[in-house]
Amino acid sequence: MFPDRLREGYRAFLGARFPQEQSRFEELAASGQKPQIMLVGCCDSRVAPEAIFDARPGELFVVRNVANIVPPYQPDGEKHGTSAALEFAVQALRVQHIVIMGHGRCGGIRAYVTDDEPLSPGDFIGSWMQLVEPAAKAAGPRGGTPIADYVEKLGMMSVIKSIDNLMTFPCVRILHERGKLHLHGCYFDVTTGVLQVLDKASGMFHPIEPEARARVSLFRAIPEN
Repeated sequence: MFPDRLREGYRAFLGARFPQEQSRFEELAASGQKPQIMLVGCCDSRVAPEAIFDARPGELFVVRNVANIVPPYQPDGEKHGTSAALEFAVQALRVQHIVIMGHGRCGGIRAYVTDDEPLSPGDFIGSWMQLVEPAAKAAGPRGGTPIADYVEKLGMMSVIKSIDNLMTFPCVRILHERGKLHLHGCYFDVTTGVLQVLDKASGMFHPIEPEARARVSLFRAIPEN
């Protein structure tokens, strides 16, 4: 049986949001989608980009996977869902921005750090999370850092490495170098609701709203020499 929660949610949608957005849906049906922003986020149920950014239908082209990872360009004939979505967004939809959004308390990142289940070597998620390894090397050893702090640091570094991987895609690199495609990183804290944005020059994530600064601990994702 179809889940009752979804039935209830759909009834609420029909009764409230759809009447408000009906003209928008009709416009999108007639003209097609033309989002300016692609967002790669985690499939964690607590981190919904459309809710966080108060997005209307058609405004965001969202791709979600475990730990919001963009893999490197690898045209090997295998199936690559995130890469296919990226190619579609850039070449067909002509998005102007790509945002990689990490988040606090990411279960995938924590499992990588602690080597917990279900990261066994023979299944899908274990293989997928191996993509975090370059970020872990760049973040440096955990040492005596509390695990919660290290998970946050690695999550931020993984966002940076995903931006690096974006640049391995020829369609992304060419448009970025021409100034027609802009790449961004951000990090959302589930508990506080604070959104931090990556400053690429410093490797630091800073709250996008100044009044939120006192509510977060800032981590430098890129280790200082």
